[in-house]
Amino acid sequence: MSGSGGVLTVTIDRQDKLNAISPEVTAVLWDAVRSLAADPEQRVLVIRSLGRYFTAGLDIETLSAQRGQSGPATRHTYREHHLLYDEFEAVEKPIVIAAHAPCLGAGVEMALSCDFRLASDAARFQLPEINLAVVPGSGGISRLTRLVGPHWAKWLAMAGQSVDAHDALQIGLVHAVYPASEFDARVDAFVDSLTQLPGEALGVAKLAIDMSANTDPATARNIERIANTTLLQGDEHHARVAEFQRKSARRMGTDGNRTS
Repeated sequence: MSGSGGVLTVTIDRQDKLNAISPEVTAVLWDAVRSLAADPEQRVLVIRSLGRYFTAGLDIETLSAQRGQSGPATRHTYREHHLLYDEFEAVEKPIVIAAHAPCLGAGVEMALSCDFRLASDAARFQLPEINLAVVPGSGGISRLTRLVGPHWAKWLAMAGQSVDAHDALQIGLVHAVYPASEFDARVDAFVDSLTQLPGEALGVAKLAIDMSANTDPATARNIERIANTTLLQGDEHHARVAEFQRKSARRMGTDGNRTS
């Protein structure tokens, strides 16, 4: 985990395990999201990885360790991922996942809880859990269905099929696909653009969008009004309006007419 310029980066590097998500990786992600929430200097969290896979999913040794557990014990283990991904959604700052290569299983579930999903054209996405006689139970059903609808959720989570990066873009699973040769630079540019946005408005927008997605249209409009009631009185809004006016005046001339 590293931080620079307002960007907190977690890089998964377990290449001998195809970056499978272990309890240790989960612990690092918990540390990162808590740091993001607590440190006002940190504006964005980015999750990346190295090697042939973004991640092959949950470490199979973790699954083996759960064999023979009682139902309550199994659900308690699941909660570590559920609560982590819930926290990804709850923190009032953007989280970006940068999938440069195949992203499977728990990696897809993690991606679904992030605000922005970026992929290289070398990436593909798959939920293979059905082949092990289970379902993707850490958001791979619930979040996926909300995001892409039951039609494509059945293709991925029920049939265990994969989609390449461009198909993932078409169905709404990812926001953007970049050429592999440009991927890191394009991700950096997008993340940098997020750090330049007003932090309070960015956090309120995240809250308002998530709330509006789960309510009726009339209530959603009231959420917008309540959100802007506070933001319109904020120092950040006033400062940005004043700066916009100064720039506009310079372009137009101080008397409001264009300079020749």
